[in-house]
Amino acid sequence: MADADAGKSATSLDKRVQNIGDLAHWQRSRAYHDLIGYINGTSAAIQGIKTTDEMYESEMLKTLMSLFESLEKLVEQHPPLDQPQRFGNKAYRDWAREMRLEVPKLLEQLIPPSKLKYLNELQQYLMEAFGNATRIDYGTGHELSFMFFLCALFKAEILLEQDIASAALRLFNRYLEFARTLQRTYNMEPAGSQGVWSLDDFQFVPFIWGSAQLAVKSPFDPAKFVDEQIINDHKDHYMFISCIDYICKVKTGHFGEHSNQLWSITAVPSWVKINTGLVKMYQKEILSKFPVIQHVYFGELMSFELVAPGTTLSNARLGHVAAPPSKRICIAAAPAPPPPVALVAPPPPAEALSPDLNVGDSSSESSDNSVVLCPSASSASLVASTTEGSGDKPTPQSVGERDASKDHPAV
Repeated sequence: MADADAGKSATSLDKRVQNIGDLAHWQRSRAYHDLIGYINGTSAAIQGIKTTDEMYESEMLKTLMSLFESLEKLVEQHPPLDQPQRFGNKAYRDWAREMRLEVPKLLEQLIPPSKLKYLNELQQYLMEAFGNATRIDYGTGHELSFMFFLCALFKAEILLEQDIASAALRLFNRYLEFARTLQRTYNMEPAGSQGVWSLDDFQFVPFIWGSAQLAVKSPFDPAKFVDEQIINDHKDHYMFISCIDYICKVKTGHFGEHSNQLWSITAVPSWVKINTGLVKMYQKEILSKFPVIQHVYFGELMSFELVAPGTTLSNARLGHVAAPPSKRICIAAAPAPPPPVALVAPPPPAEALSPDLNVGDSSSESSDNSVVLCPSASSASLVASTTEGSGDKPTPQSVGERDASKDHPAV
């Protein structure tokens, strides 16, 4: 035990975005670029793969999955109270209090002794991923904290390159299922919901990764994802359809009325274009909003340190079956060549679903192509530039068309 204690470190964790001006630093931080690189790299790895397909699952990933079994037992120990209000069952606060006591102990037992120096940072990201106990709500800011947790696991080399697909389609999907359990059990309010102007009341990333799954070998076109038969046949196989199924269960009325943004996506001709547009929308509507990012913690693995000036972030290469994972144990991106000098910013890619989704995207000089998911600098790049040319026909302006004055409320 003494050896284990010696491996721990009191990593400094802080909320570094204190005002709107700090958002520019955040968008040039190592954490921001690692996160976008991780999302895009995962999208490239899972295209054409169903959630139910057999895939490589390391023993460490299976061990991390057991976290949710323990957390579900806590839900059973704290059933909802009989109370008059519609939203926010107060039993959630009891669950959240005990969860914060149990998560550090659970993680300490699960992660390798050599990685205990990261325990403080990892447990903070995980504890923030299940909602707010004061408001009894859940939203995309809490989902973002779990994304930090996943990305940090790769940065710490607790999960390795071979785990990329299963980390999304097994571990993240298990988190998604558990988050829905909390939402239903405790009638949690959506944090930052903007009604029909938001993509979804609770989640965003499963739409990005779900559309990536459908980028190749898709059994149906985007125009059909709201069809009842499509939902019934594919809800277990694709995260995107799983989300649509959940929305249909918790909301009533015409889909186009209660989920206008998702309804508008049916007009986009391909899943590749949908994925590209959703990533840009995520950067604009979630990662660029002060009320969301002011609550984010930063540490050693997910660092607020600035990346080198002039570096750019690559997009995922979608529409092609991903190569099988190599035997490398590290994931790191090769440094990008210096960007060409230009007096005028390059136009946004034609794949964008809306022209106002360029903030912080891969065409910005604030982006970074040296996304490092482990210390090694010798491994090949995890993500690559998109191959779709600017000659594609522009897609309808749908996703992202909203009142720019409506900032995402606090989560």
